[in-house]
Amino acid sequence: MIPIKPKHQPSIMEAAVSFIFIIGLISYFIIGLGTAPHIPILLGIFTLVVYGLLKRIPFRQLQEAMISGASSGMGAIFLFFLIGILISSWMISGTIPALIDTGFSVIGTTWFYGIAFAVTAIIGVALGSSLTTTATIGVAFIGMAGAMDASFAITAGAIVSGAFFGDKMSPLSDTTNLASTIVGVDLFEHIRHISLTTIPAFIISFILFVILSPENSGSASLNRVEEYQTALQSANMIHWASWIPLIVLIICTVFKVPAFIALMASSSVATLSASITGNLTWSEIWTIWFNGYTGSTGFEPVNDLLTKGGINSMLFTISLVILALSFGGLLFVTGILPSMLTALQEKLQKARSIILSTAATAIGVNVLIGEQYLSILLTGETYKGMYEKAGLTKKALSRTLEDAGTVINPLVPWSVCGVFIANVLGVPVLDYLPFAFFCLLSPIITILFGAKTAKIRKQ
Repeated sequence: MIPIKPKHQPSIMEAAVSFIFIIGLISYFIIGLGTAPHIPILLGIFTLVVYGLLKRIPFRQLQEAMISGASSGMGAIFLFFLIGILISSWMISGTIPALIDTGFSVIGTTWFYGIAFAVTAIIGVALGSSLTTTATIGVAFIGMAGAMDASFAITAGAIVSGAFFGDKMSPLSDTTNLASTIVGVDLFEHIRHISLTTIPAFIISFILFVILSPENSGSASLNRVEEYQTALQSANMIHWASWIPLIVLIICTVFKVPAFIALMASSSVATLSASITGNLTWSEIWTIWFNGYTGSTGFEPVNDLLTKGGINSMLFTISLVILALSFGGLLFVTGILPSMLTALQEKLQKARSIILSTAATAIGVNVLIGEQYLSILLTGETYKGMYEKAGLTKKALSRTLEDAGTVINPLVPWSVCGVFIANVLGVPVLDYLPFAFFCLLSPIITILFGAKTAKIRKQ
């Protein structure tokens, strides 16, 4: 838990009313007005500062709480910088294009929904961004569905499921890094642990999509795939050395190298490979490190797919994390969150009830606020102390945050992901929601898995 001692002890009623008011304020701005989440969180900070001053908490202590809260996320922030660099370097080295091309190669003429799910999952892991995957490969699959007269709702469900599988399992994902860092778990240890619930959800989802798939997807969809592959090949980015950065990252994972060093090593190897095999000057490479890579294949959908990365692309997330953690620090110093936690801890003793409550809180924040970063940040900070007191490992908490926080956001019609995906795919959230099997199964499996988590104690 954030090492901030409360300077005020409100009653449980006062704490609950204050918390509901602030969450309601944030929800109104994000859902009702459609503002960027930074604005309502900043307003929430202003509100908590005024509340603290009214309760005679010196401003110096309020400021120290904000700084302490923000500093607890510095590990994640440094990783976000590296992720931006890694994506850029993997682009220019051909690693990500090679992974995308491999994903397209597995598409056949049968099992259309199942293949759409599997391919978006592969590419989602490669890109580390569910929204980018949906806006690029997802749009292509929606086009294929139209060409073969398949269900748009089921296709969209397969796309969303695959994209968010990739978002959960990719070391490039900001939510995956955030969930592991906020709880204090090594990134690769976190990914290995969430596979306990993620892999079963993937297998069940794949089987369901295969069962629902039409008998033959026809040649029209294959022609679209060939367009993508031709454009990727024309960029002359894919070669044997493209796989080296990925191999380096896998080796680091196997030997449990810290995430920062692993990402740094893979980025360095990818950059060196690009300088040798590519036609880029060092000046161009450093510019791409900051601003990201811009695709120029002559085929706009593939250009959109390849245009990403760079430190600059991570600044939105970094600024949001800093504000949200400062907000959390104020919730602690004003006594609002400690008061609610004390009341909650008296009722939650068993592992199953703690995990169920964690999942419900993460889902509730997604529904009330519509923001997956806040669902991870607020829920993680709220339950860290409770898991430690109950003797549960940090990995159990970070896994639950991913299973019930990250994947629920696209299922909420007014959420950031829900609005984006519905606009990009042209399929309403409530239409694809029943078919987003992976997103629906993940929280269910993690809750059912809670009984076994009780046996995972700190040694």
